[in-house]
Amino acid sequence: MTSFSGDDSYLLKQSLWLVISVLVFFLLSFIDYRFLKKTKIVVLLYSFSIILLLILSVIGHTAKGAQSWFTIGGMAFQPSDPIKIVLIIILAKYFSRRHVEIANIRHIIVSGLYALILFFLVLLQPDFGSALIMFFIWLGMILVSGVSKKHLLFVFILGSIAFSGLWFYGLKDYQKARVINFIHPLADIRGSGYNAYQATIAVGSGQLLGKGIGYGTQSKLQFLPEYKTDFIFAAFAEEWGFVGVGILFLFFGIIIWRIIYNSYYGATNFEVLFGLGLAILFLSHFLVNVGMCLGLMPVTGINFPFMSYGGTNLLSSFVGLGMLMGMRRMRRDAHRDVVKNEFLGL
Repeated sequence: MTSFSGDDSYLLKQSLWLVISVLVFFLLSFIDYRFLKKTKIVVLLYSFSIILLLILSVIGHTAKGAQSWFTIGGMAFQPSDPIKIVLIIILAKYFSRRHVEIANIRHIIVSGLYALILFFLVLLQPDFGSALIMFFIWLGMILVSGVSKKHLLFVFILGSIAFSGLWFYGLKDYQKARVINFIHPLADIRGSGYNAYQATIAVGSGQLLGKGIGYGTQSKLQFLPEYKTDFIFAAFAEEWGFVGVGILFLFFGIIIWRIIYNSYYGATNFEVLFGLGLAILFLSHFLVNVGMCLGLMPVTGINFPFMSYGGTNLLSSFVGLGMLMGMRRMRRDAHRDVVKNEFLGL
């Protein structure tokens, strides 16, 4: 971050959030999360999330056209980040006891309603990027739960109808412009397509070995907007080049593989589904962010996991990982009968 802007305040603030996040990660790894399987706890988390988003729509701080933050003093908090973890918990709890009945379309509809309420409240901010990630979490978790091809086709048809409704009645003009610019990249490169165009220039100019740390002209000269947050991958690619991006992808792939590996050996279906949901969360952020920097997806304002500036997202990421480590530590304590009953849906 210092190489991009020369402003040490970003480095210091993010370093402080990183220290806090790592401490929280270790603290959460010592908690027994079997209490999350209780319906009362899940209902409480879900209700609190809805109330928090409703309060945000009234007194939330508006920045860059979205009312997505609570501000306390000089600090900002974005509730949609931890609520993504809550959504994973809710869906993991729901599908952990019903995966053997996933062929019944009722479970797809009910789980979709749980996700839809949070999706709609986040979309009202408007934060289309976070709402899109919530949709991917729900879609990914019904896929790993074993949805039938017939019902999957129904989901895609329903999704197409829903997107059509959003296009005419839900999306703001600037959000529609981003989609149009994705279809026609050179239609308005000085207006609504400026960000995406500059991002692709930054990525391409890095070539094989990059321009070197601190020598990225697109970010240093501020041609590339939001180079510390939404487009940090483009700024990184310009300075580190194809080789650096390959190393970055390798590290991120290791993280996803370790999450899936640990979830696979979860004590019950709940732990397995939570880990898979967490992998879907990180992978969705990764693919959407990289896709929009390469011009392969519309610009949605999604950050890059573990790299983009922002304390709430960083803390939420380590909270999810800490919970996964806690579930891993407790997996040996689970009784075989409990595991058997969980998988058989008894």
